[in-house]
Amino acid sequence: MDQDHHHHHHHPDNCPNSPETHSPRSPSSDTINVPTCCKCGAPTAFAAPPPSWSEGSPPPNYRPIRAPAINLPPNNNTQQAIILAPVPQAQKVPVVTPPFHFQTPSKRIQSPDDIRHFHDSDSGKNFLGFVVALSESIRGHKISDPCHQSSTIDTLLSILQTLIQWVDEIPPAQLASRYGNVAYRTWHARLVENSEALMLQFLPDDLQSSTIEIVPYFTDSFGNSSRIDFGTGHETNFAAWLYCLARMGVIKEEDYHAVVARVFVKYLDLMRKLQLVYSLEPAGSHGVWGLDDYHFMPFIFGSSQLIGHKYMKPKSIHNEDILENFSNEYLYLAGISFIRKVKKGPFSEHSPLLDDISGVPTWNKVNSGLLKMYKVEVLEKVPIMQHFLFGWLIRCLHLLFEVNST
Repeated sequence: MDQDHHHHHHHPDNCPNSPETHSPRSPSSDTINVPTCCKCGAPTAFAAPPPSWSEGSPPPNYRPIRAPAINLPPNNNTQQAIILAPVPQAQKVPVVTPPFHFQTPSKRIQSPDDIRHFHDSDSGKNFLGFVVALSESIRGHKISDPCHQSSTIDTLLSILQTLIQWVDEIPPAQLASRYGNVAYRTWHARLVENSEALMLQFLPDDLQSSTIEIVPYFTDSFGNSSRIDFGTGHETNFAAWLYCLARMGVIKEEDYHAVVARVFVKYLDLMRKLQLVYSLEPAGSHGVWGLDDYHFMPFIFGSSQLIGHKYMKPKSIHNEDILENFSNEYLYLAGISFIRKVKKGPFSEHSPLLDDISGVPTWNKVNSGLLKMYKVEVLEKVPIMQHFLFGWLIRCLHLLFEVNST
């Protein structure tokens, strides 16, 4: 297929399918077999890109995106899986009760079968349901909107602030290499050394023995010290750490708004600082066909924030004034602004997927599409999930069989 057919720009000026230039579709038109936009499911004038790697195998080798971009179109099967998948629904997190069986979590996923077991399990469904519940908690809210802020949330913020301060105390080493500053290893070693003490700042007495289980999720949330990289798998560990706190009742449902608008926002501040100061390599990128080099969740939470907004539409990401004036209030816009700062060249070339998504008519559709995509592109990918940890709070089905058989 001609290479040009891999791109369809949704900018209002040149898009045959932008909201200005085509009439709204009736609900029934969703069932008509029209070509759909790469991954987001919006209608497009062009056919989908051909598959480039097989289901269940790792993506092609990563090429740095800040070098001249090469096209690695997404797998057609994956795209279909996203379009056909049901939209994940919010779930309440069941809180554990004594006796507690905290244990050192370990890696359990080695194959697509293991992934299926996880997603079929209560733990797998509930973890994704927790992410959806977080997304719903911020719906229609600006970052600065007032929210219930418990003493636990305050402690989590002060812990993240401490980690930010360590970056200032550990300057990057003077190196010629473009990626992977070795000073990050010093920062990460300090994180590992202090993480248990940091957890004890907010854990009640009866839950202090949980550090054996929650510390590994926490230390894996900020990147890998040997590879000096960071990606959506590490971000998923941060969500898993928060989920463990919810499982223990340390974070309650009324805290969810603050978890996103305060804690997750502070985590993003830290991660962007780490990415810039220590030049962290993007982990396991799909080339330009990834959503973003490093993050996924800001786009889920950010699209939820914008649902029902009177003036801002998905296509508003192309408006410089909107990005400049509202990035501090909306995670989605902040994500776009950050990408524009660190990448050179036309947005449609270095971020075609986000460019495509800007042509989706409503934020509601963007949000539900991203939730489906997060499940398929992150939580169902062996190269990412082979590093994911399972213990007593987040269980794997294999683990259940072992526990039941003893």
